[in-house]
Amino acid sequence: MEGNIDDYTQDGTVDLKGNPVRRSKRGGWRACSFVVAYEVFERMAYHGISSNLVLYLTNKLHQGTVKSANNVTNWVGTIWVTPIVGAYVADAHLGRYWTFAIASCIYLMGMIVLTLSVSLPGLKPPACKDINSQDCKKASTLQLGIFFAALYTLAVGTGGTKPNISTIGADQFDEFEPKEKAHKLSFFNWWMFSIFFGALFANTVLVYIQDNVGWSLGYGLPTLGLAISIAIFFAGTPFYRHKKPKGSPFTRMAKVIVAAIRKWNVPLPTDPKELYELDLEDYAQKGKYMIDSTQNLRFFNKAAVKTSSTNPWMLCSVTQIEETKQMLAMIPILVATFVPSTMLAQINTLFVKQGTTLDRAIGSSFKIPPASLIGFVTLSMLICVVLYDRYFVKIMRRWTKNPRGITLLQRMGIGLVIHIIIMVIASFTERYRLSVAKDHSIVEKGQQVPLTIFVLLPQFVLMGTADAFLEVAKIEFFYDQAPENMKSLGTSYSMTTLGVGNFFSTFLLSTVSNITKRHGHKGWILNNLNVSHLDYYYAFFAILNVLNFVFFLVVAKFYVYKAEVSDSMEVLTEELKVMRSRASAQEATVPG
Repeated sequence: MEGNIDDYTQDGTVDLKGNPVRRSKRGGWRACSFVVAYEVFERMAYHGISSNLVLYLTNKLHQGTVKSANNVTNWVGTIWVTPIVGAYVADAHLGRYWTFAIASCIYLMGMIVLTLSVSLPGLKPPACKDINSQDCKKASTLQLGIFFAALYTLAVGTGGTKPNISTIGADQFDEFEPKEKAHKLSFFNWWMFSIFFGALFANTVLVYIQDNVGWSLGYGLPTLGLAISIAIFFAGTPFYRHKKPKGSPFTRMAKVIVAAIRKWNVPLPTDPKELYELDLEDYAQKGKYMIDSTQNLRFFNKAAVKTSSTNPWMLCSVTQIEETKQMLAMIPILVATFVPSTMLAQINTLFVKQGTTLDRAIGSSFKIPPASLIGFVTLSMLICVVLYDRYFVKIMRRWTKNPRGITLLQRMGIGLVIHIIIMVIASFTERYRLSVAKDHSIVEKGQQVPLTIFVLLPQFVLMGTADAFLEVAKIEFFYDQAPENMKSLGTSYSMTTLGVGNFFSTFLLSTVSNITKRHGHKGWILNNLNVSHLDYYYAFFAILNVLNFVFFLVVAKFYVYKAEVSDSMEVLTEELKVMRSRASAQEATVPG
């Protein structure tokens, strides 16, 4: 009987009907296999659209370099910002599973309409052979409306799937069972592995089909892949563990901030135990986690100072305050990831556009699609994640005694350094490409430069290496450091940074393009890249990365990691035992 009790999860997970679940029946790697399989196919679908989107906008909808690149980054930015809404709905109302289920249907609907818009002749402008798309007939308002409506419907769908699918995967491991906790440490590495495995197929096979067979099939296959991925996810429903929605994290945080501001002139007690807190029994019964008061961001502790009012907008528990402080403390780190996210936006835009100007021939008949170079980002990422997980962590663990080898912020810092190196290399590579174009007198004509496309390979490969450090660590950091009741919101932090990075890329590209055209200058970014100066633009990015790295070092130095929840739960359990034993002792000493 005792064994059966021990088999139940201790982290508050339940089945869809709200019943407690057994570890032997649900969760673990068995349940995660469905989630990981979903992510492989879904990433194939997403990257099948995003990788080559800039070329579809340029070659089929006849948009210029700046406009097409900005349309891509605006859309990708929306893709990565909408998860904030999805996280809110999941945490406050529907729960992760049902939020994901509804959003995945919206996602699929957007993909279907998008496939129709690139397939039906009446929904796209006539073909055009002009190299720079200047004299081509533009898409009509209706054609653009349907195309972008489909794109942004898709974005709304991903807002509900992205923040919840990885969290659903992480929820399959119980923090309070040592073996499952150990498996959870590797989950995010293999999660990223699944993402980039799906992306690899999209960046090789799908972009080749789009460039050489047709956009109808090239978009139809990702749509089919998404339908398959959704079916795989639902097939795993009997094996999933679920966490109940525990209220809006935004409301909980807002109450703390408002209460602290309203009591800004109230002095803090010298003893933190005088602050308002719920009883230990309340947390134990609800399966929630009690957090002790800290001096970090101590101004917010004023929200727990007891006054005559018990209004929840005037008085908050210590645990609620500490949860808010944990989310606020991560914001400086979040800001430090905006610039590298802007660098990632260049992969699907300017890096791909560069590839169109180079010799893509392999042998006598095969031409590599420019977007296929993104596959090298994927390959580099896959290899580096495996090497990191299998070797680097084990080696570093001997020196640091840290289960992760190095801290998450140290891992992110290495990625930031690699981003600096990438933009320096990209600048020198572009300068070399321009010199070859000038030597062959093809600058003004905008013709293909007699230089192999693989000259761009170092910047793509290093992007994958940077991802293995920065992107994996970023996802794990924001999940790990978020309070237990705000995990979806924590996951959405890592996605929001990509959204802001893409919007920042749009801002920088438009601003730099406009400023550099003033006073009769040609400008740095034009439709004809052979007369542009992307080398200057990339050098500017390198300087921006250096400044951002300095900012990161400062905020990382002052960041305080939260305490391990499982450790605090052990303390909570021990305190409850002590309290109960004291109560029993007192009852025994009371005379009958």
